[in-house]
Amino acid sequence: MSPTATGLSENVAGMLCYLVGWITGLIFLLIDRRPFVRFHAAQSLVTFGALNIVSIILTMLFIGGGVFGGAFSWSAFGFWTAIRSLFDLVALVAWVVGMIKAYQHERFRFPITADIADQIAGK
Repeated sequence: MSPTATGLSENVAGMLCYLVGWITGLIFLLIDRRPFVRFHAAQSLVTFGALNIVSIILTMLFIGGGVFGGAFSWSAFGFWTAIRSLFDLVALVAWVVGMIKAYQHERFRFPITADIADQIAGK
């Protein structure tokens, strides 16, 4: 856990990979060469990038009228609110768990995205 040219120890750099989701993941993937940090950067990039894309698609489907034909109804709004709340809760839990586990210097693996992260980070 020694500091590098950035002055950050591996666990702090790993935690910061999750700080602003896929954005900090991309930044650390580009600037840090340590395998532990690169893994967390890639996992953050893939996990929160995918969550961001799914969020955009859900918004287009529900708010844009794709699913409900553009007709606003309170039942559609209630359904959208429930789906969005569940989605946001999953993202929040992933964000907190990723930051805590990286700070504890653990290589915690999110389902599905960790395998993709391994390929990006150059396992």
